[in-house]
Amino acid sequence: MPLTDLVAPNAVVPALRVNGKKQAIQELASRAARLTGQNERLIFETLVQREKLGSTGIGNGIAIPHGKLPKLEKLVGMFARLDRPIDFESLDGQPVDLIFLLLAPEGAGADHLKALARVARLLREPDTVARLRESRDADALYAVLAMPPSEAA
Repeated sequence: MPLTDLVAPNAVVPALRVNGKKQAIQELASRAARLTGQNERLIFETLVQREKLGSTGIGNGIAIPHGKLPKLEKLVGMFARLDRPIDFESLDGQPVDLIFLLLAPEGAGADHLKALARVARLLREPDTVARLRESRDADALYAVLAMPPSEAA
């Protein structure tokens, strides 16, 4: 299942310029606030609290920061390709250059977990990850995210 139900074309950032994990989360929170109409500080604090439980850097240069927000209506995803890799305290110690942000309504429960699993599955596909790293503009990145997993692989 493609991720187009989670990520809108305007939620793709082709070359995010940040110097570290906190700045990356801050930038994504700011953009997510504009996309969702939610409070930027609340988004930032929600993501930072989640990171305190353990890094969402899942390895292979990929991070999936996520959190639940009380007033959010539906699951919202955002994808960013970093201008250059940053330390994200990932499980494998590798710097991160691909970030998929996932925000869910507070009562999302299983839907939140299913969406996280879908994102993780897609980002475990070596061909998909290679295409995301090669793509330089938002349209090309969105096209990769929009591909059914069988075609993306």
